Amino acid sequence: MKRIVAFIKKTLIWIVVAFFASTILSVAILRYIPVWFTPLMFIRLSQQVSAGEKMKLHHRWVPLEEISPSLPKAVMAAEDAHFLDHNGFDYKAIENAAKRNMTHPEKRKLGASTISQQTAKNVFLWPGRSWIRKGFEVYFTVLIEVMWDKQRIMEIYLNSIEMGDGIYGADAVAEHHFNTRASKLTREQCALIAISLPNPRKMNSAHPSKYMLKRQRQILHGMKFVKSLPQ
Repeated sequence: MKRIVAFIKKTLIWIVVAFFASTILSVAILRYIPVWFTPLMFIRLSQQVSAGEKMKLHHRWVPLEEISPSLPKAVMAAEDAHFLDHNGFDYKAIENAAKRNMTHPEKRKLGASTISQQTAKNVFLWPGRSWIRKGFEVYFTVLIEVMWDKQRIMEIYLNSIEMGDGIYGADAVAEHHFNTRASKLTREQCALIAISLPNPRKMNSAHPSKYMLKRQRQILHGMKFVKSLPQ
């Protein structure tokens, strides 16, 4: 019995060591190489096959300097105005979201995920709202904030996030929604892309609704007050 307990204990220790070693190594490697695929891309392909649809996956990695500087400002204005100042978590936004969700439970839940958290989720995890997944998200957010700089986080975010049906990243959405390249996106186009991010398969940046056009004006105004990424 003691041998069995010792074996189980040793196995668990090795699993924990392997987990931390592999995840830290993965984050370290992705500091330098492009992210070609994400778990969500494979999940969407599987959903398309299950639904009998044609598989769609449009993704082309481009470095941050080949993306319009208006796009980082637009996504910060729309998603995370304090991205350049926080350490991965916007505690004030979390507090405000918690208060609002408690006082207005009948409304759609308000989130407070930062761009860093969304990047961690997109690159390393799967969609979902379980506490286990959220715990992994916190862990990977801390890792990328420690091992990557803000420019790298934004570069991976803008290259990996879902921006339409089967469309991932700035260059793919620029081509398929605006017939241009990521470097040529206008401020107005960048604002529409940023607005679509919470639900890019329903909010089409190429065919904006009245709500999206209203939000576009708000984002364009907010972009004036957002810091630019350091060079």
